[in-house]
Amino acid sequence: MNLLKCDFHIHTTYSDGICSVPEILALYAQHQFDVIAITDHVVDKVLLREFELQGGPRTVIRENFVDYLQDLHQTAQLARESYDLHLIPSIEVTNNTKEYHILAIDVKEWIDPDWTVPQIIAEIQRQEGIAVACHPAPKEGEVLQGPFRHLYNHRQQYKDLFDAWEIANRYHLFPAIGLLKVPYLANSDLHKPEHIFSWKTLLNAEKYNTHSVKQAIRGHSKAIFFHSQVKTNQKD
Repeated sequence: MNLLKCDFHIHTTYSDGICSVPEILALYAQHQFDVIAITDHVVDKVLLREFELQGGPRTVIRENFVDYLQDLHQTAQLARESYDLHLIPSIEVTNNTKEYHILAIDVKEWIDPDWTVPQIIAEIQRQEGIAVACHPAPKEGEVLQGPFRHLYNHRQQYKDLFDAWEIANRYHLFPAIGLLKVPYLANSDLHKPEHIFSWKTLLNAEKYNTHSVKQAIRGHSKAIFFHSQVKTNQKD
């Protein structure tokens, strides 16, 4: 067992991230991470319709979902051989209309974002994946709070359904989630390269054993840390 530097919430050009999948691998290898999950959005019907009217989906859709997973599985082999990095293909089930986002880590089949929260969690777990409540509390200083409201307002109802909750997302900590005493993760929610400098997770697990990583996520033996950019004073 080793303490692994992990990030389980990352977006690419498959949805609304600006980095391609190969660029994500190079970025996380440069910063010496061990395990990552690429979690591009699949979105509810209302949001998908809005994207289509704006000229493009900016999301994984049912029609390209199999290709998305195949690409990530092929890339995972490259990640291991070239970067000593374990990549877990995943998605972010995104419902802005009903105001909840859920990470589905190690997903194998399409999941409908228009289902209810209990239905989505049950389907993720049926696929032997990990269901994580995304940014489930208000972010101090940010106005757009829609995607946080539902999970936060129903946290007592859902607390034991999820495998883990984000206790930190990018630069924000969520003390209310700590009070739930549930398994937790800290993730970057990376859309741009600079988002790598953010809260992250340390897991005690076997690096290339996805089952071991998932067991560690479900457990309470983990730590979070802030991955910061080291600045040095240099003379001209």
